[in-house]
Amino acid sequence: MRKNIVAGNWKMNNDLAQTETLITSLKSQTKTTEAEVMIAPTATNLWQAYNSLKDSEIEVIAQNMHFAESGAYTGEISASMLKSVGVTTVILGHSERREYFNETDELLAKKVDAALANKMRVIFCFGEELADRKSGNHENIVESQIKNALFHLSAWDYKSVVLAYEPVWAIGTGETASPEQAQEMHAFIRKTLADQYGYEVANSVSILYGGSVKPANAQEIFSKPDVDGGLIGGAALNAEDFFAIVNAF
Repeated sequence: MRKNIVAGNWKMNNDLAQTETLITSLKSQTKTTEAEVMIAPTATNLWQAYNSLKDSEIEVIAQNMHFAESGAYTGEISASMLKSVGVTTVILGHSERREYFNETDELLAKKVDAALANKMRVIFCFGEELADRKSGNHENIVESQIKNALFHLSAWDYKSVVLAYEPVWAIGTGETASPEQAQEMHAFIRKTLADQYGYEVANSVSILYGGSVKPANAQEIFSKPDVDGGLIGGAALNAEDFFAIVNAF
């Protein structure tokens, strides 16, 4: 049975004091669903966040990591470093990493391998640009991103992989794929997995939707049969909004 997950990606927001304030607010909220709840603060605040939340149901996860275990990679963070501060889940392949830092499918495959080798869980992101959607090429783009970065994995590896479909044109723009568009793509993603690994694997993988999810639209999006939760951006920076989304299941 696949899990419902709501993960808040804080991106490059919140210094230490702001992180502590938001975590205090998060801990005051009530979760009324069985959904897993995760937050991804900036790297400098992961240790503090982990310590503040280690006795709660909220998991602290990372926004990124390097594929190497150690070495001359100034400014980078390895999987073992993340694990040393209590972090065992990492977001990889976010569209902003692809666009601003030129992360390719080939590079992301190496990052995925490094995370899994360190027994970490991966939230793997992918999605099409607006031009791809308008041209009708969106399924081809999504399929290639998944195949290039993930199809070298074994079926067993997918026990540690969560997929996150994020139409790039709906991230931080206020635009949102309709619930029907989200379901259509999530069903396509699941079939793509099934064609490679079989339906048992495909039906066990959680697929999240990312792209301007808000309290007002979360329930309708999450009601779709192949949508298993959300990767939340801006709304994750407000505790009440974030838990309204968590409780939308």
